Amino acid sequence: MRLSPQSLARSSSRHPWRTVGIWVALMAAAGAASGSLLSSATTTDVAITNDPESNQAQKLLEDRLTGPERDTEIVIVRNESATVDDPAYAAYVRGLAADLAALGGDVVESVTTFADAGDEAGLVSEDRHATLLPTLLAGAPEDAIDHIPELQQVLKANAQSGFKAQIFGPAALGDDFNTVSEEDLKKGESVGILAALVILVVVFGAVVAGVVPVIIGMASIFVAVGVVSVVGQVVQFSFFVTNMISMMGLAVGIDYSLFVVSRYREERQRGKDKLDAIEATGATASRAVFFSGLTVVLALLGMILIPNSIFKSLGAGAIFVVVIAVLASLTLLPAVLGLLGDKVNSLRIHRRKAVDPDHRGGFWDGVTRTVMRRPVVSLVVGVGILLACASSALDMRTGFSGVSTIPNELPSKQAFDVLARDFAGGLSSPVKIVVDGVADEPAVAASIDKLQTSLASDHFFGQPEVTVNDGGDLTLIAVPVNGDPSSKAAVDAVGRVRDYYVPAAFPDGGPARALVGGETAFNKDFFDIASRYLPIVFVFVLGLSFLLLTIAFRSIVVPAKAIVMNLLSVGAAYGLIVLVSQKGVGAGLLGFQQVEVIEAWLPLFLFSVLFGLSMDYHVFLLSRIREHFDETGDNTESVAYGLRTTAGIITGAALIMVAVFSGFAAGRMVAFQQMGFGLAAAVLIDATIVRSILVPASMKLLGNRNWYLPGWLEWLPHFGVEGPSTHVYDLRGTTPAAAGHSATVNGNAPDVPAAAGGPKGDT
Repeated sequence: MRLSPQSLARSSSRHPWRTVGIWVALMAAAGAASGSLLSSATTTDVAITNDPESNQAQKLLEDRLTGPERDTEIVIVRNESATVDDPAYAAYVRGLAADLAALGGDVVESVTTFADAGDEAGLVSEDRHATLLPTLLAGAPEDAIDHIPELQQVLKANAQSGFKAQIFGPAALGDDFNTVSEEDLKKGESVGILAALVILVVVFGAVVAGVVPVIIGMASIFVAVGVVSVVGQVVQFSFFVTNMISMMGLAVGIDYSLFVVSRYREERQRGKDKLDAIEATGATASRAVFFSGLTVVLALLGMILIPNSIFKSLGAGAIFVVVIAVLASLTLLPAVLGLLGDKVNSLRIHRRKAVDPDHRGGFWDGVTRTVMRRPVVSLVVGVGILLACASSALDMRTGFSGVSTIPNELPSKQAFDVLARDFAGGLSSPVKIVVDGVADEPAVAASIDKLQTSLASDHFFGQPEVTVNDGGDLTLIAVPVNGDPSSKAAVDAVGRVRDYYVPAAFPDGGPARALVGGETAFNKDFFDIASRYLPIVFVFVLGLSFLLLTIAFRSIVVPAKAIVMNLLSVGAAYGLIVLVSQKGVGAGLLGFQQVEVIEAWLPLFLFSVLFGLSMDYHVFLLSRIREHFDETGDNTESVAYGLRTTAGIITGAALIMVAVFSGFAAGRMVAFQQMGFGLAAAVLIDATIVRSILVPASMKLLGNRNWYLPGWLEWLPHFGVEGPSTHVYDLRGTTPAAAGHSATVNGNAPDVPAAAGGPKGDT
């Protein structure tokens, strides 16, 4: 038996308990795997895999000066009435340092106080009311976050009237970030599931029909997390991968199930018995789901190309859940429908009017015909709206929002404010300039002096600290930035060091070379990679999508038009994000924070995700249009038919995605606000302007040319999304091929025409 969506639906529905049993076993295995392996499969570490300058600098430091990288957290102590010169203040600092050190070598390696280092170390504020206690933590930096609760407990135990002790550093910031992120994402998931359930019940008019897609979506998420847990034992994933799986699983899992369940109910309304209706659904809607899933996977593959562990993790996790959601829609869902039958309509909340797909009329049919009566005007208006929205994207500035944009109530944010006010915000993450050369050589020493002079003339840098290794052949110049080390200003400052200060002091061919590392330099390398790979990902995704859609629809016009329309919706989403988040238009109304930059990872992420999700609707809609066109040969009527038969379903699916993404946008973190808003805006645009205006207007203008395939591409395999057709028309004319005679569509032999006994509408 040839494996196809139709055969899978037929087999699953005829052996429902066996199919459900297999999925239950898969979920049980996934639950066991995630329970025992997930924590070791994920990491908070971020890696750039193409060895940028910041990585090279860090490797030199670890090999020849510092040893394996460690995390240093800064404990900040302030007393508004006493200074560090008071005995009571000095006693408090000694006691706090001793208690921190008492945590042991497994947690804290060393604690430094102003008494140990002296005033020249810069550990005392100018007004002498605040001091810093640099605390070197044990273990790798990615493990340091686990020690933050213990440090916080020591600070709490040493609470004393007049003294305020706070902690700031990469691990403390990461701990707060993780806490808020998890809260925001869980809230987003809860809101998304609840909203999806309500919308599904309203669309279907029955509770059971509404619950089934949610079950399929949750099953897909559950199994995908299990897959990540197992695969993560070989290649670790970013800890954000589970959130990506939840978001994408809810979106596509529910949408795919919505398409399938709605088509099954439609086939039952046509008079087919249960199993025949499921098989017919497998030949039509399930095929559309299969090709939609392939398109989403191709789009997500773009993120795998980027040499960054977060992009690779998010892309892989999303691909896992999309593939599993497709498999669940092709197997588990037909089995559930086979068990439920017409009980899928149980627990009705309202009597939903039966839809006759062949009946003209209704809101969406009217909209479509109005647009097609004036296709040029409609196309100009639709494209104009999207270009107006996209225009703000020209002003997009990318970067990281940094600690200055996180919620004010977080302990790390409050500690950073004190650090930035009394010392330098970049003390915890200095720029690390690594000089590879013999420090005692006159030429090298002169270059180092020249570099320090340049740094001293730049107001954005603080007092540098110079360290030479025991061999005398490696020098570290650690210079703090005066501000948020993740800010655009800090990244620009690193750019000045790399582009001007270092080349001026260390010319090519000299006795030493200098590499710029540290957290801010790492961020700059990330930004550069994102900019460099953006066009590569665009070409890769667009090229593969064009090829897939050409094969699916046997046309070069349909994929070209689909790509242009999706680029317009993605561009409009970019522009709206800039308008709201960066320029602040409507930000207060939406509860968003206005910031100076758009998160650097967002354009690539949004393009890959949005292009795939937008193609979902396009494939589903075009499959119904092509299905009807193959039966009638009437392009205008086929467009109207496709839109009116999918309008309710696509609208419901879009509302579900908007609800899911809006839940994430309601979070407190700027990154999630931008991501959720961008995804929701693009989906809404795609399901309204693109579907209601651009698609019918362009298809009306092009007519039968929509389905044009050059003769030299006739060799392409035919994996039609629309499934087997009963009426096939010769695209070289507009009249049906004579009944009983062979006709062709792009060179394909027809199935049984209506005049030979094929019932109209059966697929």
